[in-house]
Amino acid sequence: MHQISKSFGLVQALRGVELELQQGEVMALLGENGAGKSTLMNILSGATHTYEGEIRIHGEEVHISSPTDASKHGVVKIHQELQLIPELTVAENIFLGREQRNQFGFIDYKMMNTSAKAFMNILDLTVPPHQQVKRLRIGEQQLVEIAKALSLDAKILIMDEPTTALSKHETVKLFQVVKQLSAKGVSIIYITHRMEEIFALSERVVVLRDGALVGSVVTAETNHDELVRMMVGRSFADLFPHRDFRKGREVLRVENLSFDPSVSNGKRKLKNVSLSLHEGEILGISGLLGSGRTELFECLYGLHVKRSTGNVYIHDQKAMIRNPRDAIDTGLAFLTEDRKGQGLVLSRSIGENMSLPLLDTFSRMFFMKRKQEKVVWDEQIRTLRIKAPSYATLAKQLSGGNQQKVIIGKWLLSKPTILLLDEPTRGIDVNAKAEIYEVIHQLALSGMGILLISSDMPEILGLSDRILTICEGRVTGEFMRAEATEEKLLKAATDREEPTLHDNTQNII
Repeated sequence: MHQISKSFGLVQALRGVELELQQGEVMALLGENGAGKSTLMNILSGATHTYEGEIRIHGEEVHISSPTDASKHGVVKIHQELQLIPELTVAENIFLGREQRNQFGFIDYKMMNTSAKAFMNILDLTVPPHQQVKRLRIGEQQLVEIAKALSLDAKILIMDEPTTALSKHETVKLFQVVKQLSAKGVSIIYITHRMEEIFALSERVVVLRDGALVGSVVTAETNHDELVRMMVGRSFADLFPHRDFRKGREVLRVENLSFDPSVSNGKRKLKNVSLSLHEGEILGISGLLGSGRTELFECLYGLHVKRSTGNVYIHDQKAMIRNPRDAIDTGLAFLTEDRKGQGLVLSRSIGENMSLPLLDTFSRMFFMKRKQEKVVWDEQIRTLRIKAPSYATLAKQLSGGNQQKVIIGKWLLSKPTILLLDEPTRGIDVNAKAEIYEVIHQLALSGMGILLISSDMPEILGLSDRILTICEGRVTGEFMRAEATEEKLLKAATDREEPTLHDNTQNII
């Protein structure tokens, strides 16, 4: 791609970008939201057909005017937002528009299911090919999207945040597939915010900033901090606000919290978890995926009352939290890991989402106090620096970082004293992370007690005043900020409980 430029009205999205891709190369494309990655890839995949500059594939100049045109040239894009039809089956989605037919011209569903199964097997996707897509979980739907791309026999494959909804096993399998495709000569452009994926998969990293090419570096010759500097113009350490924590009075105490989930729901047991949280403190909860971190928050929030035991004290008063409404009334707010599925109503506006926990406060009889709401919405948008034209903007139109700010703003309206943050920066770019970090820092300065779950080790080390590690539902370590290191946290987070002689098989995790 040579001297690619693109404007949307007065906004210059791309400025003379140069991009080169070798056969069989896995190239990571990096940049914060708004850097121009999506626009550049939309031009290459045919979603945007007007642009300046030229594209050459195997030395031949081409003009790609549509996704169908792109696929004819061997260019296929796997979208972050799924492009599937829920009512159709897995096989029908994989071969949509290219249905396999018998000698009489009718769709041959048996042949199509067999062909779909072959591509599904590559990804270890074990659902029936005749299953409706709407009955699959999000991670499985993502694999269907990838299987569809594989069926197109792509020569250039664009992968936009492909692991966002995948489990650890599915992600490992995808990495294997990427390496197999690369070995067969398929060229891959891999877009992700996850640094560990860049270093695990790519051979080269291309960085965009403000619509322009910043540079290209060999992955093996760079590091995390250099890539962050290229993206945002400052080092990763500079993203974290300076903390001078002074412990206030205790706001939360948890004693011997245990949770025994049903076998079918896939939750992790908790065993006698105890902790304390103080005013103005950020207490990090570190652990591997499946360690029980999220279950801890869910129990505190009243989601598993019938299957959990233990005592919770808020401001030295024993709290009776039987459901989320009790939790909110007691001063707790819970920012969940799944912002799109559980944190927001994407089809509603910023303002309407912010009002959700306080419908009683903002209503009179059967009508909303719209004038009062608008004053509060404007204040939250200004305070949290949410980038949107107005409070009427739909939540689905916002970037991930701004969606996260809307959720924070929603809970701040309930005036909580304790904030539970579960992976607050997952899936957002580095600059947006820095803004979220500053919001968290300011909330702690105001005296709020914050419990923070993060799988990003530098993040948990950079934000927390104190860190607890959890392994297999047990607290296995406690570290002050000054003494905590990645090595210490990882060691404590893998401190599995050895079964004693009287344990039976059912009790061993």
